[in-house]
Amino acid sequence: MELKDRVPPHNLDAEKATLGAILLDWSSIGDVITYLRSDNFYSQQNQIIFESMTGLFARGVRGDMLTLIDDLTKNGNLEKAGGMTYISSLTDTVPTSSNVDYYAKIVLDNSTRRNLIKISSDIKAESFDETKESRKILEEAEQKIFKLTDVNQASKVFSMKDVVPKTIQLIDYHYKNKDSCSGIPSGFTKLDSMTSGFQNSEMIIIGARPSMGKTAMALSMMQHIAIEKRIPCGFFSLEMSAEQIGQRILSQVARIPGTKLRSGMLKTEDFKKLQDAAGTCFEAPLYIVDTPNMKLLDLRAMARRMKVNQKVQIIFIDYIGLITSEHEEAPVYEQQSAISKSLKSLARELEIPIVVLCQVARTAEGDEPNLAQLRGSGSIEQDADMVMFIHGERKKQQEGEENTSVPVLDRKLIVAKQRNGPIGDVELLFLSSYTKFENKSREES
Repeated sequence: MELKDRVPPHNLDAEKATLGAILLDWSSIGDVITYLRSDNFYSQQNQIIFESMTGLFARGVRGDMLTLIDDLTKNGNLEKAGGMTYISSLTDTVPTSSNVDYYAKIVLDNSTRRNLIKISSDIKAESFDETKESRKILEEAEQKIFKLTDVNQASKVFSMKDVVPKTIQLIDYHYKNKDSCSGIPSGFTKLDSMTSGFQNSEMIIIGARPSMGKTAMALSMMQHIAIEKRIPCGFFSLEMSAEQIGQRILSQVARIPGTKLRSGMLKTEDFKKLQDAAGTCFEAPLYIVDTPNMKLLDLRAMARRMKVNQKVQIIFIDYIGLITSEHEEAPVYEQQSAISKSLKSLARELEIPIVVLCQVARTAEGDEPNLAQLRGSGSIEQDADMVMFIHGERKKQQEGEENTSVPVLDRKLIVAKQRNGPIGDVELLFLSSYTKFENKSREES
């Protein structure tokens, strides 16, 4: 028998048992509807019955055989649902309601299998369509499967007996650790107090003129997140290679000037610091993708895989201007707008913060940048949940100056927009030899 001739996976007995168990104990529907929907049923009759049950539950009606039949009759669905004879037979298939969760999970499992078959069939049909790019087909397929996985994540109802002890434990943890971050901490104390950390589903923009330290800012944050806090972190580097990123991180952690690492002019004591730094970084959950001019669809697909395979909790992108749109013939403004909206939707889909680096217009040179100067599209300002700018004086190399010390520059991180918190300035230090940002005072470290 060919695949197309086979009956889709289903279990009518489990469907009837689920409905019968709910009729025996109406309170059980509160648990079942957290993960089961009417379209999970294979039988159209059972779909209509479960839809009626959820409607009664939503209206606060305590359902039973009579109220169910009455509701179906009022909506003209009684005969479509199999009539009174079929509905009356539902409770005959199950002796008790205690196994309702077991029956419902069988219904859900078969529904998942049917959806997978449909997705596979769609992929097969689209793969024969030569007018459609293969990357587009892959991206859509991954999105469908990711959504299917997300739908199957059952919600759970917690009683206060569950909630109170865990809440007290969390409060006690924060008291002992003095940690005010509910999100991913950046490592910059004042910024974290303003934001409570980077929050899930948010798109955060870090803007600056070239050579003002956008990448250094991202790497400083990632060093804290992935290396110090051991929080899985993804980094899309569209400008620098993975080895260059690795070299910068080792420079930050070992506190060895990057010029020394690049030139090989290392002293004996530097090797010990480098060895210690390498040991610290080796097991860090930091995952780097260094594809230049990466296509937007490829980036979205890789981000999904990072979330599933590496369990990343935050993603950095360096930088938005180097992401290639799928519609290169469109005006630059429209391309940037589409990319911005896509990254925001990706953050919501993956339910993690996405930090995106962005250049600002030349008119910001020497002055404090503002939202209107974000380069590419006003859509970036609109889509972002938070926008920060790096501002400070550029260091001028004096004639005959030797690089024997570590130049320390004042930098200001301007929080120009925050959808769910205050705006303001964060004073930081920039250690240019290590390309590293730090808190300005020791007390903030």
